[in-house]
Amino acid sequence: MNGSCTDTFIRPHLRKLAAYTPIEPFEVLSKRLGRAPEDIIKLDANENPYGPPREVLAALGDMPFPNIYPDPETRRLRSALAELNDIPMEHLLVGCGADELIDLLMRCVLDPGDSIVDCPPTFTMYAFDAAVNGANVITVPRLDGFRIDVPAIERVVRERRPKMVFMTSPNNPDGSMITEADLLAVLALPVLVVLDEAYIEFSEEASRMRWVMERPNLVVLRTFSKSAGLAGLRVGYGAFPAGMIDYLWRAKQPYNVSVAAETAACAALTNPQYLQDVRDKLVVERERLFGLLQDVPFLEPYQSSANFILCKVVGGQDAKAVKDTLASEHGIMVRHYAKAELSGFIRISVGRPEHTDALIAALRTLEQPVAAVVEEE
Repeated sequence: MNGSCTDTFIRPHLRKLAAYTPIEPFEVLSKRLGRAPEDIIKLDANENPYGPPREVLAALGDMPFPNIYPDPETRRLRSALAELNDIPMEHLLVGCGADELIDLLMRCVLDPGDSIVDCPPTFTMYAFDAAVNGANVITVPRLDGFRIDVPAIERVVRERRPKMVFMTSPNNPDGSMITEADLLAVLALPVLVVLDEAYIEFSEEASRMRWVMERPNLVVLRTFSKSAGLAGLRVGYGAFPAGMIDYLWRAKQPYNVSVAAETAACAALTNPQYLQDVRDKLVVERERLFGLLQDVPFLEPYQSSANFILCKVVGGQDAKAVKDTLASEHGIMVRHYAKAELSGFIRISVGRPEHTDALIAALRTLEQPVAAVVEEE
């Protein structure tokens, strides 16, 4: 068969799908920048610069039965999470990152042509997974200060009957929290509310995981990628209403969480003091970084309850040029956005104190506007 017509096998809506743009790992960055991995300061993906507790590496080195398929029900990890979060393990499901659970939810809830509500700027995987699943995305932009627009969501639910609303607290990319009043208002609507708490450990508020036991239209997602430093092993989990979770078990891939991932996550939970200490270090450094960024004349940082800070680039500077110059001349990676609602913004992950010092020193060299690089077509 002629290669030019092989795309006819692909579902029509996927032929128009724009690929998700992931963050590059150290190996790729090292080659592209011509720098050793240890000379790159990676502040572009909200990763934990301290890594996991030492118990994780020890457990992985002594991992039993890697030749045997993993427990399809991740019972050991779910039991530990149930005790940690004071919730029956029957409400818990573990995935290959919270991303897998987002996709699984959509596959179980949405028919092609159904709709979700997305509140940008926010985590772009919600809209991406909706597109993969042939669903429509109803966009309800955030208000000033990145607060969700509850009246607009209420109107959309009433008039267009979406099946799901995605909320994030703290929100990525700005680090703002959803208020309890706003969350309760959305939960009062006839729609499934997915509350993504990937960064909740860095805030001063408690998780709302236990709410799922009383609220049949609430799902709460969490992750080991951020506070536990296990982004590379892909472990996420969620709390689901009792009437829903049985169907998710039926639809999920049977061996979706590897032996290594479950081993690492269980080991991380055995050292809660380390996790707390690292969390506290990052919160302290976040506040120091925020104060220093306020003194950079071409940046306007936003207060954050997560492990990153969103900055508006002002004063005649070009956001992408700032990002590119930090990478090429200083080996410092920050996140830049091409989407309209974040045009002119960069997001900076919180690193170690020495990372902050290097970043601020580099930013001070850029106080004269950096020309944007025009890429050839």
